[in-house]
Amino acid sequence: MSAKFGPGGNSDAFRFAGFSSTLDAPRWIKSIGLDAYEYEAGNGLSASPSLLMAIGREAKENGIKMSYHAPYFISLSGIVTEKRLGSIRYIRESLDAAHLLGSDIIVVHTGSASKITRDEAMRLAADTLIRTLSEVDTHGVKIGLETMGKINQLGTLDEVIELSRIDKSLVPVVDFGHLNARELGGAFNSADDYLRVFDKIDRALGSEVAENLHCHFSKIEWSAGGEKRHLTFADEVYGPDYEPLVSAIFKGGLSPTVICESAGTQSGDALSMKRRYLEVKNAKIN
Repeated sequence: MSAKFGPGGNSDAFRFAGFSSTLDAPRWIKSIGLDAYEYEAGNGLSASPSLLMAIGREAKENGIKMSYHAPYFISLSGIVTEKRLGSIRYIRESLDAAHLLGSDIIVVHTGSASKITRDEAMRLAADTLIRTLSEVDTHGVKIGLETMGKINQLGTLDEVIELSRIDKSLVPVVDFGHLNARELGGAFNSADDYLRVFDKIDRALGSEVAENLHCHFSKIEWSAGGEKRHLTFADEVYGPDYEPLVSAIFKGGLSPTVICESAGTQSGDALSMKRRYLEVKNAKIN
């Protein structure tokens, strides 16, 4: 087993190369040396089932590991019951789409805790997830609960781990940039800082979940409220840095999928991570 790296959605470089359809993404991603791709449906799903199936076939033929980002407007902890339970439909649609893509995970935002206590937000999110699992066919696709970057959002590492305890269909998706922004920077300065995240998940949910974690990575500008905006690896002010993460992967014997969500440069930045990963791997072999 080995780590996989790829972009979230289509980068500027993909478009500069003359491509416009996501159907071309798996072949292009392989051609530049990457091996993962996250289909972005944050603003809602518009692709037809036939197109999703075609993208899935292309991904399989090119050895690209697929994942699917569910719509941002899903609200597990929404205080309006009708809207909150309406999220179940969007999760169902996301699971169906992921199944067609050949993806083994969807990524879901956990919701807000700005107008209610965090305990109440957790109770509502748990209720939404329990109802979802009782009503929806997951097709064997995991529902990934993402750590979030704004302080008033539900989605600390502890919160997504606790929600993931509900059922084995639920797993954490760790966004290291988000966690760093929540802590107002400086959360990940060494390999051991990253390993503490994997170790906590291992202790709570088991080694299989921790070792094969689905991750997001980008440098993120933060303010007093946490996440402000995604940046590129060229930024020298905000973190986190990816080199210690690569070291942690080898130090812990891990096989994560790392999806880069840089602002427009996600494919090139993912390639920087992959190249560093291969450098360390070859150095250890030799």
